[in-house]
Amino acid sequence: MASRKLDPFTIGNPMLLWQQMARIAWESQMVIAMRTAGMMGLVRQDATEPTRMVVEKANAASEAMFAALQAAGRGDRADRVVAAALRPYRRRTKANVRRLSNKK
Repeated sequence: MASRKLDPFTIGNPMLLWQQMARIAWESQMVIAMRTAGMMGLVRQDATEPTRMVVEKANAASEAMFAALQAAGRGDRADRVVAAALRPYRRRTKANVRRLSNKK
């Protein structure tokens, strides 16, 4: 008998994870484009933006690892562990798009 954790019908809705990853990918590309334009002098950019983009990656990675470990420690399904790990990245990409495009 196959393990329930490997059964594709017990991992929830894979489309939700795909949607979350697609949003992160799309917003990441927008942030990269806006930051590149700022570094080239085509748009105004805060002088701390290059430092911010490096620091936020380390912070997001540690938050993602902690969230995934917490979810796994609770015994959550694999899709929920991955979703928990993606949440810090999604929060940052969404905030960066809003901040860099001056959407309030």
